[in-house]
Parts: sequence; C-alpha cells; structure tokens
Amino acid sequence: MHDVDFRPRSGGAAEAFRESAPAPAAPTRLADRIARLRALLAGLDRAVVCFSGGVDSGYLLAEAAGVLGDGATALTAVSPSLAPEERAGAEDLARQLGVRHVLVETHELDDARYASNPVDRCYFCKNEVYGVAVTEAARLGTAHVLDGFNTEDRGDHRPGRRAAIEQGVRSPLDEAGFGKADVREAARRLGLPVWDKPALACLSSRFPYGTAITPERLARVAAGERSLRELGFRVCRVRFHGATARIEVEPHEIPRLRSAGVRGEVVRRFRDAGFARVTVDPRGYRRGSLNEARSGAAPEAPPRPLAGPDGPAGARDAVEEAL
Repeated sequence: MHDVDFRPRSGGAAEAFRESAPAPAAPTRLADRIARLRALLAGLDRAVVCFSGGVDSGYLLAEAAGVLGDGATALTAVSPSLAPEERAGAEDLARQLGVRHVLVETHELDDARYASNPVDRCYFCKNEVYGVAVTEAARLGTAHVLDGFNTEDRGDHRPGRRAAIEQGVRSPLDEAGFGKADVREAARRLGLPVWDKPALACLSSRFPYGTAITPERLARVAAGERSLRELGFRVCRVRFHGATARIEVEPHEIPRLRSAGVRGEVVRRFRDAGFARVTVDPRGYRRGSLNEARSGAAPEAPPRPLAGPDGPAGARDAVEEAL
C-alpha cells in the first residue's frame, strides 16, 4: 500500500498527482480506516466515482486514483441544480488528480415528482444520477459505482440513500467507518485543496418542501450565493421564499453582513438577481435547516419583508433579521 502525495508545483502550475513510498506512521484509528478503505478499493478492478467536487467525493476519488490508477473514473452530473462554480471546481480537481472525468447532463427537473419538491425529492434526483453512473460503469466493463456517503450522513434526512441501495451503489467511506472529520483530516494529509471546503448541497436544497423548483429560480439562488462568496462569506446559504431571499451565514459573520457597506452591496446584488426583499436568519447557517419543520423542530420564523409602505419598488433596502 502506498500514500498519495498531492502538492502544487511551484509557479502556480496545476497540482501534480504522484505516488510515493509509504511514510512510517503511528497506528491510529484514522490510519486503520484509511488502510481499510484502500483494501476495499484494491478489491475492485475499476470503479466509477460519483463526484460532486466536494471533500467527501474528492477524497474518495483521490484514493481510488491512487489504488486503481486508470481504473478510476469520475462522473459528475450536470444540471441547473449544480452551481457553475461547483462544476468548474470539480473539473479542476479531476484534472489535477489526472483522473478521467465524465460530465453527464441529467434531467431531473423534467420529472414532475422532483420539480414539485416533495420531502423525498432527492430520491428522484439520485435515482437518475445513479442510473446514469451505472450505465457508464457498464460501458467501462465494471459494476462498481461509488459515492461519498459517510457515517455522519446516516443521521440526516437522505431520501437519495434509498436510490443508492436500489441501484447497487457502494459507499466505501461509510463501509470503512469514516466520519466527516476523518474525511477532512485524511484529505488534508493528502494535500487535497478541498480538505476544508464547506459542505455544499445541491441548489435545490434551498427551497422549502412544496415550493416548485425551476431553472430560473435555481439561477437566482446561485447568483445570490455567488455574490455572498465574492464578498467573503465562505459558508452561506440563500433560502428561497418567492420574492424574498433568506440568507444564512455563520453566526459570527452576521454583524458584518448587516454592516452598512456590506448590507447595501448585498441588497443591490440580490435585487439584480431578481429578489425584491432580503432577510438574514439570526440563528445563522445550520446544516439541513429546511428539514427542521419536517423533523418536528421549532418552526422557522417567516422572513420579514424589507419593503416600506410603498411596497417592493419603493422599499428601503436593508438586511434585517427575520422575526
């Protein structure tokens, strides 16, 4: 077994992907999990890794490339629910890893069961994505399709997990006992640039269940989140409430978001993206916050419109806490 050394070349050139002899390491639980993962991958002839560009699938892909070499293929599903920057990031990482990367267009929005946004929406998306991945794997002569599901994902609302089981998709990180912290640390040790990348679910997760999803609405959410990241908010979500955008950032970032200079720029950009009103959730970003009502947690307060007495066209633009 050997380690993978993933380091940038000098001068800002694309990162090299090379293999080196194993370095001695004290036996640790993480080391055991890494060894277990590599042994699992070594038992596959070749595999297709469902690759979003995030840390989970990115780390799995790097390990698959280190163990299987040319037998590892990355597959990224492209649709309006994938932010353009995420597609570009996935392409860049696959290129740096030297892995064959297949981009496939998926059409989950054409399925009314998905577009109507029921609580099991993810099942219909994943069923299509995994179906495409299984087809690609068969074309390559293998039955092995892998995803980045880890042990901590078991406790979240994951309808797409049913699709993975039905399609025969394996989750090596989960099988090897990796939690999220394990994945990040293992990715950091490999030098992967995504090791500390914030989690970023697909854009459709920004819509309350029952709110229809359309390409135009997805584009508005993508534009809002892009603006927030450009303004330095690394962890952010734009929750869609019709004409209102509800922003979630890390709690300690809320004062900066509401500061005069940033607030005005946020409102201007969000208006350009098609939102008439902007609010900020005072509780800050929480993973799966739109699942709270489904799980019986205290319901979120409705966003307070940022419109004056003359309505949106004559509103005083501001970013305020939703009450």
